[in-house]
Amino acid sequence: MSKKLRNQVLNEFWGSIPPFWNFVRSHIRSAATGRFEITVEQFHVLRFVRRGMSVSELAVAKNISRPAISQAVDALVKKGWLAREQNPKDRRYVALSLTAEGNALLDEVFKDTRVWMDALLKELDDDELKTLSEAMKIFKKILP
Repeated sequence: MSKKLRNQVLNEFWGSIPPFWNFVRSHIRSAATGRFEITVEQFHVLRFVRRGMSVSELAVAKNISRPAISQAVDALVKKGWLAREQNPKDRRYVALSLTAEGNALLDEVFKDTRVWMDALLKELDDDELKTLSEAMKIFKKILP
């Protein structure tokens, strides 16, 4: 591939993917805070816990103190969306898990976003959808 073509692809990437991702993230945040009445911070904590993070890992990932993340976790436990369990062999380690209600909440936020994105995609014709699908497959090839 020529340098000129790679530069064209890079320019198209920076002009489309980050703005589109910001657009999607904005919708997710809006849905979470508006329709589902949770803060953006609470939403992020729930997402990270779903990925299996502990309190300490959350503090590192969010770049905030352990006491601050503990307060956020406390609020989510009180709302019934998170459960915490101390490791009896190492009391410093606190395992977190989503409750059924917490999982359902995240599922609803993501379902809402999927419906919203589907409405956006309805604006494209079949050829454009096929091209976009192929482009996504190509992107996957270069992911680590």
